[in-house]
Amino acid sequence: MSKSKRYCVIMAGGIGSRFWPMSTQKFPKQFQDILGVGRTMIQQTYDRISKIIPAENIFVITNKEYVELTHQQLPEISQKNIVGEPLLKNTAPCNLYMASKIAEIDPDSTMIVLPADHLILKEDVFLEKVKLAFDLASENEFLVTLGITPTRPDTGYGYIQFVNKNNSDYYKVKTFTEKPILEIAKSFLESGDFLWNAGIFIWNVKSISHAFEKYLPEMTQHFMACEYNTENENDCIELIYPKLQKISIDNGILERAKNVYVIPADLGWSDLGTWTSVYENADKDDNQNSVKSKQPVLTYNSKGNVIRLKNTNKAVIIDGLENYIIVDTDKALLICPRDNDQLIKDYVLDLKNLKKGDKFM
Repeated sequence: MSKSKRYCVIMAGGIGSRFWPMSTQKFPKQFQDILGVGRTMIQQTYDRISKIIPAENIFVITNKEYVELTHQQLPEISQKNIVGEPLLKNTAPCNLYMASKIAEIDPDSTMIVLPADHLILKEDVFLEKVKLAFDLASENEFLVTLGITPTRPDTGYGYIQFVNKNNSDYYKVKTFTEKPILEIAKSFLESGDFLWNAGIFIWNVKSISHAFEKYLPEMTQHFMACEYNTENENDCIELIYPKLQKISIDNGILERAKNVYVIPADLGWSDLGTWTSVYENADKDDNQNSVKSKQPVLTYNSKGNVIRLKNTNKAVIIDGLENYIIVDTDKALLICPRDNDQLIKDYVLDLKNLKKGDKFM
């Protein structure tokens, strides 16, 4: 299909509290260079997709608070293509909002929806699979997703089961499963017909609109009240958002629709959801420490640590730590075992409950 018919929506609204203290409410994960490669997560997502989609067809939907930050980091995208949601309502409303905006521009367009903060190492494979998805979704009433070939029984991801009838580039989806317990994740891996759900979706604007009409009719009614790409759009969105159901696109549409297809893909993918996943994907020294710091860091009898230090003009010495997360910022210092990285959200909640704790967010 022609490039001009392809559109992209980058979803960049999350707060990324599992990456505290580097990711904060004012400066969340997607706007950070988490791996220390010279480009932030959202910039890398833009760089990747702009190879096959023109800049004028790329949109970002984020929290209203981050519109200016998005504009600073992606000056290539027109300001009118950076959309701020008034409230966080999970992923179904923002998908319908953006499909409605794009349908108003081109009712025959096909769009890809991407999270802003995922790592994809095999970009050529990604672009090849995305082109296939665009062709499938533009020619059929398919809701297409990319499924990641699982490498381990991970309990942190959702899974997609597909109907394996032949050796094909794509398959009909049988079921979606939320994050499973370890035993179930192991059985999924052994069965060979499960993929990780990466939250990457491709559909024609008509196909996704039909799905919303069928499965979330009330939400569809609310969005039909607005005139898109006009000066009235913003006021209308502010009015309808408080009334919308808070629901994910997976729960609201994909788990219920009968026309969902998956393209299996080995992309060198990670959702970089935890400090451990950052550690696994970052460069490491001879002692398997991943260090990113502007000031000198000396380590002794220490290995397997992820160390992220802001420029504080002080030398740092670490002795005797193994498999730890050490993150120092202007406002906070975190030192915790890598095995406890799932507890960081709880630390943040406890800190918020302290008197004046909010200032460390």
